[in-house]
Parts: sequence; structure tokens; C-alpha cells
Amino acid sequence: MAISNTEEILKCILGLTVAILIFHMCDVESNERFSSEYNFSPVGSFTDSNTEYLAEIEINTSSISVINFMKSYLKNIQNNFTIGNVTIFDTHFTTVCDLVDTGYQCTCEDQYFWPCDMCRKHGNCSATNDTCSCLNAYVDGQYCRPDAEIKDRTACMSVPTDVDECQVNPSVCGPNSNCTNVNGGFNCSCLDGFTASFPNLTISINNTCTDIYECVDSSLVCGPNAYCHNYKGSFSCSCLSGYNVTKMNESVSNSNPCSDVDECQVNPSVCGPSSNCTNVNGGFNCSCWAGFTATFRNLLISINNTCTAETTTAKTSTAAATSPATTSTSAVPSTPVYDKIINLSLRINESFDTSLTNPEDPNYIKKTKTIQSAIDQGYEKVSNYKKGSAKIVRFRSGSIIADYTINATNSNLDLSSANTQIYDNLKAAGILLANNSFEESVERNLTTRVNYYPQQNMVLRCIRPDSDKGIMKWKVNGKDPAENNAKYSIGVDNSTLTVNGVSGSDNGRYACIIERSTIPYVQWQNIVIQPNPNIIVDNNEIKWQCTNQTVSLRCCAESYPIEWVRVPADDTVDSEPGCIKLQHKIFSTNCETESFTCQLKNLKELEIFDYYKKSTQVQKVKEFDCKNETLGVGQIGDVVKGLCEKGLEGYITYKCQKIISKNDWISIQRECVVEAIKELVKEAKVLVVEQIPAFVANLSNTAGNYTTEITQSATTVQTIVEMLVKVANISQTVTIDKNVMKDFLQTVDIILLDNTLTAWQNITKNDTTATTSTDLLQAIENISDRLSGDDFTINKSSIQLRRATITSSFIETSHLPNSTTQVVIPNVVKPTLITVIFLTKLDNILPTRNRSKNDIETSENRINGDVVVVKVNETIDNILFAFDITNISLGNPQCVFWNFSLDRWDSSGCKVKISGTEGNIVTCECNHTTSFSILMSPYGNVDPVLDYITYIGVAISIACLILCLIIEKIVWKSVTRNTTSYMRHVSIVNIAVSLLIADIWFIIGAAILNPGKPTPVNSCSAAVFFMHFFYLALFFWMLISALLLLYRTVMVFSQMSRTKMMVIAFTVGYGAPLLIAVITVASTAAAGRYIWTRDACWLNWEESKALLAFVIPALTIVAFNIMVVVVVLYKMLRRGAGSTPQPDEKHVLVVIVRCLAILTPIFGLTWGFGIGTMVSTNLGVHVVFTILNSFQGFFVLVFGTLLDGKVREALAGKLSLKNLSSTPTRSTNGGISSSSGLGFFERLRRKNVYNTSNPSAARSANSSGASETLNP
Repeated sequence: MAISNTEEILKCILGLTVAILIFHMCDVESNERFSSEYNFSPVGSFTDSNTEYLAEIEINTSSISVINFMKSYLKNIQNNFTIGNVTIFDTHFTTVCDLVDTGYQCTCEDQYFWPCDMCRKHGNCSATNDTCSCLNAYVDGQYCRPDAEIKDRTACMSVPTDVDECQVNPSVCGPNSNCTNVNGGFNCSCLDGFTASFPNLTISINNTCTDIYECVDSSLVCGPNAYCHNYKGSFSCSCLSGYNVTKMNESVSNSNPCSDVDECQVNPSVCGPSSNCTNVNGGFNCSCWAGFTATFRNLLISINNTCTAETTTAKTSTAAATSPATTSTSAVPSTPVYDKIINLSLRINESFDTSLTNPEDPNYIKKTKTIQSAIDQGYEKVSNYKKGSAKIVRFRSGSIIADYTINATNSNLDLSSANTQIYDNLKAAGILLANNSFEESVERNLTTRVNYYPQQNMVLRCIRPDSDKGIMKWKVNGKDPAENNAKYSIGVDNSTLTVNGVSGSDNGRYACIIERSTIPYVQWQNIVIQPNPNIIVDNNEIKWQCTNQTVSLRCCAESYPIEWVRVPADDTVDSEPGCIKLQHKIFSTNCETESFTCQLKNLKELEIFDYYKKSTQVQKVKEFDCKNETLGVGQIGDVVKGLCEKGLEGYITYKCQKIISKNDWISIQRECVVEAIKELVKEAKVLVVEQIPAFVANLSNTAGNYTTEITQSATTVQTIVEMLVKVANISQTVTIDKNVMKDFLQTVDIILLDNTLTAWQNITKNDTTATTSTDLLQAIENISDRLSGDDFTINKSSIQLRRATITSSFIETSHLPNSTTQVVIPNVVKPTLITVIFLTKLDNILPTRNRSKNDIETSENRINGDVVVVKVNETIDNILFAFDITNISLGNPQCVFWNFSLDRWDSSGCKVKISGTEGNIVTCECNHTTSFSILMSPYGNVDPVLDYITYIGVAISIACLILCLIIEKIVWKSVTRNTTSYMRHVSIVNIAVSLLIADIWFIIGAAILNPGKPTPVNSCSAAVFFMHFFYLALFFWMLISALLLLYRTVMVFSQMSRTKMMVIAFTVGYGAPLLIAVITVASTAAAGRYIWTRDACWLNWEESKALLAFVIPALTIVAFNIMVVVVVLYKMLRRGAGSTPQPDEKHVLVVIVRCLAILTPIFGLTWGFGIGTMVSTNLGVHVVFTILNSFQGFFVLVFGTLLDGKVREALAGKLSLKNLSSTPTRSTNGGISSSSGLGFFERLRRKNVYNTSNPSAARSANSSGASETLNP
């Protein structure tokens, strides 16, 4: 094959390739089909590499199935086949372009990809992790490239994929709007005839398009002599009766006005025979010829009431007939021109109803018809008034102000008497006007400035018409500004009003009133102060590593233009919605701190105010512990703020902390608000009464659209509550209709969902003084006070509202899930409007305190039922509530209401009447209305059996202890003849004294408590201190007994003086308990965690674990004493005769062993059950502890005193005076026998090997009792 140059070589190769394809395809498909379906066209994209060439072929087809067939067939072709001297090495399909709804999409085959710059330019339709495999366009001559040719893979990762928000969410702009998709976002515009609810804000689902009321001034829209009818999205004009449009083939408008129809010319017989027809503007007049009169004289002359000849004498007739022309000519009136439109207003003595903001609401339509009719009837006799021209323009707040217009031939009408007639007409129709309710009201600009900003002085000027010379005065939102000289300044002639240092609170209606002899002339303007320019500069606290890098400094300001000033030459500024971003370059050669300023743009007049600018610093450091690309660097403990996630506005606070072995920035607080909610906050700042319906509807819709985001953000929940509170507060001068209340409760229902419980907990956790939940409750109460008089019901998932008028008894039952709470009003004396709201989720978030939050102690009760709001317009002194108990394990029900003045639950005026037979219903009776619920104790009811056992047992215990001390006093000298017995009885006496004093303080503590009420801190703290001290002293004196026993048993021959023993005993017995008690109260009382806050006067357990300061020492002593008993018994059993103590001392030791062996387990067991009562509600545990604890004194008397044989002998001797003169033997024997009455104890004594029946032994013991030498 002879080939002369490269171009011919390329053409040859291309031709051969096509020929091969055709050849092989023809083996399978017919030439006819192939030629008719496929068109092969070579394109010139070649690469010359020595003698190797790459040919790219474009194939056009109308069927994708053929492409698939060709792909499959090419796979079967043998590679490296030769035609002539040209070898085909390989064939591949690289790109397939297909026509879809939005245009061409070109998809790459396997191992082929589009260059990233192509995807960036034309957009991708399917991107892998690091490449682009689908292009949203067909580019002639461009094809997918092999994978190896894609050099910059990272560029594809940032290829943006535009989302068509208009297609994904058609309602994204709200109703009555157009949505236009743009790269990276979308634009909203209102349909013709609609405008944004809040013109200063961007159109969105939260700022929807509402109908434009074009008919505010019909003469400007439709021209004179026309009626303007407004409807959604547009309006229509029609000529008044007696007028026709000037150009019949065009619609009525200001440029094609209505002109008078000459009815006399159009229809000469319009007045009937024997009459004259006179045309007037908008109509015609009929008059009879002389000698004729109307058939029905009380009616107007017309074709239906024609003129007939008068029945008179001929003379009269003849005379009359001679002058018909004269009579007719004199009767023709001049043609009036009603070209004056007068703006008036009247004030209705009613609260403004939010339904009056909607022209399509039945209430609006009804009031409009009634008032227009009354005005027309009142003015019909006013000279120069055009009958039927009265028209209501709008209703606004301030009671109810109805703005209306009338048409007249001039502006100076005397309407005084006519207004009185209107007053009477409306009163007869059930609408009562306020005194001096009529005004000529004109909305005018009282200032030449377009905007006023916070802290500026606002100057308003009133222009007096030449004809009005009356007194001029000002009103600001209905109030006299002269009463506040600090805020307002009024000019000498009263024509100017200066408002000093304006802010958002100065929004409202400013009116200049000029008194006239007829009705006042009012010029007014609604003024909205611009929001505070809150400039937010990000990264103000962030530190950066001093190295070559670029950092972003963002500055944002809502609704204001801003700019960075003195930007370095190396830096750039990028813009984004509401913000500008300074890309600042840091160089490692300059580690000094730099400062940058962001300020308002084109608002130089505001530079005198602090909010005009804000500065930030770029701090550069070399050493750091934590590092993050966004948060910068910092040392351990440093705190910075970062931006919230996409879709949220606000900050997240981070702290540099060490986690295991890694340092990192850890989130410690979130202050993020959903962006859509943030937009509504802007509207709420300037919210006025008339905007309440639209605003609450937007808030409800937004909350519904962002439910998931709201439930996860405590700050968003808090922000929504603040807006609900704002709505409730503004509504206090108006009447709220069902639709507004429905939207309000829908929003409340969303923020009370179960998923928001964590958010509510975070609100309280981050701010323990937060009143968000009670603010929400008060907002619900406040807005429910303003409901209209209609009967209606609203049901949400956790809220049920009933509004009704009652005349007798009333019963309303909750139909909410898991709730049958009921409200019963037995009787009312006159018709009463009542509102009942059941809230089944509000109990989860309200505080449970029944004391002020400023008190140290707070209630640990639980709200154990629904929250019910009851509002009436009359006094009711008997209401019954039947509450479902949500947790049947709780007890001690209290019927309470939330007292906003005291900021706590209050039971005043309420009492528990009865409880359900099954224990799951509590019935309350109250003598007032507000928000009610029930509080119950977390540990159930106190069983009265425990009270009886406690009081009886403690009384017995005290009596036993007193008896014990008396016995010790009686026998003291007889039983303390050696040191061991002396110390043993010292211990018993101090054990008895400690327990006696502790029991007395126990009774005092019980008397202090008031069941169901919080624990009184001061008095109870004193009782707890002494109980703690003396109960511990009891155990430490038992420890002294154990130490004495151990000392005398183990160290038989060791001698210690009695004085030293006493010092040690009293130091340990009272010093150690005192030290523990003082440390406990010092470490817990200041924080309010020393004692229990519910029905117990004892050491705190749940908060501070102060109870451990008693339990640990007590149980430690119990364990030690048990070990001592074991050791002593072991020693005594193994000790030989040579080491045996004297009989008297051995007796003492055995008594101590027996006392410790019995009392130690009893006391240990007692306080073991005491710990059990802290963690268990089992009645048995409480009963056992109460019995053991109450009878401790009895145990001390029996086991510490009466079971001691020596004590019994001495006591018997002291009490049997007659035996004092007898012989020792008889005395002893008599004392041991029946005279003592202690035969039972004698039998117990004999088991201890002491033979007291032997007189010689007795004498020996007595004679040797003073000696401390042990005799075998």
C-alpha cells in the first residue's frame, strides 16, 4: 500500500477500520438494515506516535440496542488482525451519549473517564470517588480518556453537583411563587398579584407570598366611578351603576376609566310618558310634566311608576299647561363630580380578632358588610356624599380600627350628626363603638428618612393643612409621649416629635392628631426600626500555627452590607450569603499578632456607634497541644468557638483536652439553631399584631419541616419557646381565632415530642436557672386567655384543647393516648366561657420544685400526671380533676398548680379528695383555675404501721435507757470494785446516754417534719448533727468495750491505770464521733447536700452520700467487734489454769463477751437494714429496720445490764432492805432465790461457772474485790 504522507495514512487507517466494522457487522446484519440504521462519520482526533496511530470514530444511531450489540460483537473480534500493511491492535468503545429529559448525558465505558475540567465546566451526572464518569452535556469532538491520562484526580473530588431544589421540593418557595433553579441554589419570586409577607426578607417557605390587596385605593387602580374587587393573586374592576368603560373592547383600568352613561339618550322612555329625563353622573333624574304627578307619590318616577295627569280644575290645568318648559328647566340639577376620596376610620370597642387580617374569613366579610351598610345609611343625607361609596379598606389593631373611604364632591363634609347615626346603627347591629371613635385618618410619611437604625434619634414632622387650626398632639402606639420626657421630645408648636435613641421597642404606630370641630384629622405612619447590626466575626479566639498557610476569617451581619477594611495586598475577600470571608496569608517569618476590622458598608452615619465595626485578631503560636484545620491550635485547657454544621447557625464551644494518649478539641457546648428558625427570629423581632396569623402559620410549618433537627438542638427548642412567648405577649390586646391557636399548639406539640427530652435536659443542664419550660407553660396560658368566643376543639398528638360556653355542669375527658384525665365543674351560676387544655408531655420537662428555685433545697417529688390548663371568664370556686397516675409506684399525692409569682408548684386552694380504688387515679378539688397537676413522692406512701412501730419502740427504748441508767446508779459502787468492771460499766453508761440523747433528737427531728412538704433546713440540720454524733458515740463506746475486752484477755499481766483508760475511752468515745460529724457538716452543708430534702430528717444519700459518714464507721466497728469476740473466745478456751484471771474479773470479761456477741450483731444488722431502706421500697425491709432501730434501748438494758449476775445480785440486795441485817449466807441465798424475782437470770448465770451459792466463795470474792491481783 503506497502512502505518501501522514494525513493519507490516517485516512487510510480510518477507512480500513470502518470497512472492518462494516464487513464484520454485515456477516451478522443485512446491508439494508445496516445502512438504514447506522451512520458512520469519522472525526479528526488523532495522535501521531511514529508509525502508531489512534483513530477515534463517532457512530450515530437512534437505538441504544444497536450500540449494545456492537459492544458485544467487538469483544469477539480477534485483536492484531492485518489489512494490507496496516495492523489493527485494539478496538474499544469509550463514550456513549444518550438523550435524556434534561439534554445529553455522555457516559464513559469501563476504564475511561472524563477529564475533571470537563466535569467542572459542564457538570457531572455520576461521579466516582476521585474521577468523573458522566458528563451533563454533549461536546463535539470530545470523548472519554483512558484512566492513565487523568492526571489531577483530586480535582474531581470537589466537582459540585447541583441539586435542583425546585424539582426535589416543589414547595420550597411556598405557595403562590415561582422557583428558579440556579447553580448551587435557587431563587424564589412571587406570582403576579402576590408579594412577600415580609418585604425586607427573602422569599422562602418561611416568608411566603401573600395576596396583594390592590384595592386599597380603587381610584388609583380602576379610575373613578369604578368598583375594585380583590381576589387571590389579582383584582378586577367594574363600572358602578350608571357608568360604562370608555373603550368597550378593553378592561376597566385607570387608563380606561368608567364614564357616565346618558340613560336619557340611550333609552328616551326610561322615565315613562309625560316626564322629563335629566342625565346626572352615574344615573338620571325623572320629573313629571306640569299637571302630571307620579302614580305612587312615595316612590321615584320610573318606567314602572309613570306620570299621570293630576285630577284638578281646568283652570289649574290650563295654567299648569302653559308653563311646562319653565318647570322642567328649573328642576334640572347640576351634575356633581365625586372626585374626592376621604380616608376615615372608626374604632370598635372590641379586642382585635386575628381573623380580621384575612379578607376571606367569614368574620371579616360579616363585619365589612355590616359596617359599610351602617356608614352608607348614616351618610346618605350628607350633602355632597356619594351614596354607596363607603368601602372598608382594612381592619387593624388598637381595639378594632376600621379604615374606610367615602367619595364626595369636596373634602369639607360635616359628618358630626351622620356619625351619631352610624354609632346608633352599629349599636343596633351589635357592634359598639368607642367614644370619639371617628377620625379622618391618612397614612403618610412623617419622616423623610427611609430607615432608622438603633441608637439614632428619630425626628417626625406633622404637616398642618391650611384649613385646620386646632390643637396638635402626638400618640405612640396609643399612648401620650409627653408622659415620658426622657424618651420623647416635642417641638414648641407640637409639629415635631423626636424619639431619642431608638431601638426595636420603638416599633409601632406614630400618629399626629389635629383637633377639629367635627372629627379629628389624623396623620399616621407605622415605623419599623432596623434590627441591631450584629456583626459576628468568626475565629476571634482561635490561634494559628506560625507557618506558611492561608486562614479564613469570616464576618457576618444579618441584613446589612459589610466589608473588611485595610486588607493586605496578598489577601483576598470572598462573598457568600450574609457573610464575607477574608483569606489571610500567614508567613512563618512574621509570628506577631495581627488585627483585622470588619465594618458596615456604605453606612458612615453609624460609625459613632459601637456596633458599627468589630475587630478580630490572628494570633500565631509555635507550640501547641491541639490542632485542627478549622479550630486552629491551642494548649490544654484552651477554649474556642467554631461554627455549627451546615443548616444550623450559631456556635459550638470546644476545649483542648487530653483523651487517653491524644490531644484534641472536644465539644463542650452547642448553641446551634436551625437556619430556617433563625430566619423566623428576624421576623419575630418586628412582629406586630396584624402579622400574628401569618407568622404563627410559618412557625408551625417550619417546625414541621425541620422536626428532626429541632429535636436534636436544645438552642433551637429554646429559641422556638422564646418566639411562642413573644406571640403570646403580643396577643394580649387581641382575640385569637381557632386557626392561630391550632398553629400555635402544633408548634408546642413538636417541641414536646419524646425525642426532644434530651434537648430539654440540656437546657436545664447548661443553665440551672433556665425558665424555658415554665415560660412555655405561661405562654400557653396567656394565649388561651385571648381565644375567641366560638366553640371548637383542637387535637394534637399530646395536646387536646376544648373551647366551649357552659351554662350548667361541665365534664371534659382527655382522649389522648394513655390518658383519661378528667375535668369536672359541678355547676356555674351564669353562662361561662371555658378553655381546657390537656398536655400529656409537659410533665416531662417542668420543674418539680414546690419551693422557690432560690432556696437551697428543692423538691424531689415527681409530676405524676398530665398537666391541665383551665381558663374561664367567670369566677368558679369548685373544680374537680381526676388524674391518671403515670407511675403507680409513687405515693403521697399532692394536688398542685404552678404559681408563677412564687415560681413553684403550690397547693393553695387544692386538696386531694379521693383516690381511685385501684390506686391509679387521684382526684383533686380546687377553688380556682390555672395550670394543674399532681406531685408524688418517689418512694411511695409511708405506711402508718411504720409510724406506730417507731413511736412505740422509741418510747420503750427511752424508758429502757432511763431504767438502765437508774439501775447503774443504784448498783454502781457494788459492781465497779475493780478496773475492768469499772470500765465495763463506764462503757455501758455512755452507750445508754448516747443512745438516749440520739433517740430524743430523733423525736425532735420527726416533730420538725411536715409530711408532703420540703424538709426545713436549719432546724433539721441541727437535729441531724446531734443524731449523727450520738449514734456514732454509741458505736465508739461499743468499740471501747471491745478494746477493753481484748486488752484484758490478750495482755493479762499488763497494767494500765484507771485514769489513763478513762482518758483514752472518752477521747475515742466522743472525740472521734465529734470529728467525723463536724467534717461531714462542713463539707456538705454549704452546698445544700447535708440532709435529705424529702420526708426524712437524716443524712443525705442521693446527692452527697453524707450517710456514708455514719455507715462506714459504724459497720467498721461492728466488724472489728465481731473479730474481737472471736479472738477472745479462742483465747479463753485455750488458756490454761495458770493464766486464768480472778473469778470477779473473769465474770466481767464473760459479761463483756456476751454483751458484744449479742449487741454487735444486733446493731450491725440494724444499720445493714438501714442501708437497705435507702435502695429498696420493700415494706418488709422498712419494718425490720424500724423494729430493730426503735428497740435498741431495750436491747442495751437487757443484754448490757440485766443479764449481768453481779448487777442482779447488787440490785436485789439494794431493793431487799430487810436482808441487810441478815447473815451473808442467808442474804446471798435469799437474794438468789425467790425474793429477787430473777430466777430466770439466775439459771442463765449458773451456766457461767460462778458458784455464788457458796458463802465462803462469796465472802472470798467480796474480800478480794478491791485487789487487782489475780488469784488462782
